[in-house]
Amino acid sequence: MNSEEKEILYQTGNSYSTLNSLTETTKTVWFVCHGMGYLSRYFLRYFKGLNPEDNYIIAPQAPSKYYIQPKMHVGANWLTRDNTVAGMQNILNYFEAIFEVEQLPDHVKLIVFGYSQGVSVAMRYLAYKKLQCSQLVMHSGGIPKELKAEDFEYLSPHTKVKLIYGTDDEFLDENRIADETARATELFGDRLTIRPFEGKHVVNVDYINDLV
Repeated sequence: MNSEEKEILYQTGNSYSTLNSLTETTKTVWFVCHGMGYLSRYFLRYFKGLNPEDNYIIAPQAPSKYYIQPKMHVGANWLTRDNTVAGMQNILNYFEAIFEVEQLPDHVKLIVFGYSQGVSVAMRYLAYKKLQCSQLVMHSGGIPKELKAEDFEYLSPHTKVKLIYGTDDEFLDENRIADETARATELFGDRLTIRPFEGKHVVNVDYINDLV
């Protein structure tokens, strides 16, 4: 018996969530990629402390949903190590569709924010799209191994890059923190700011509110 894995292309859909309204008075648009186990509509709660007149938040939804034991809450996952390239291409196409629909005006600043697993998809999208942003925020996540400093040479010299992590993060031991810090420095050099905090693998809302 011969087994063969084949690939097809087809059209699909996905949701995404927003917070506040995009208006002429909007100063900053946030593109925020949640971590594993989140849904985009719940991830938005971390950004509710931002001034709603000035800030518009876009939260894409990871495509693969699953039940989280033991309470059977629904969570979602961006990628696994299986067929990562094809999965990431689907995510890139999805992000492109969001930006095409949203039609961000030229006057707004853009913050690209990744938390945990969301760091990898956010960074890959920037490297792929060559998207200009005022800030890139990498919060408690891993930098994809294939990315290189030249992938981000296109960024404006005014773009700020932040690396945020909890010193007691259960997923980041001392060696992993040292590795990720070295990688971030290799990619972004002097534009990088490292901001550790005392805490576990949680979203630091205080740091989010400080970003603007």
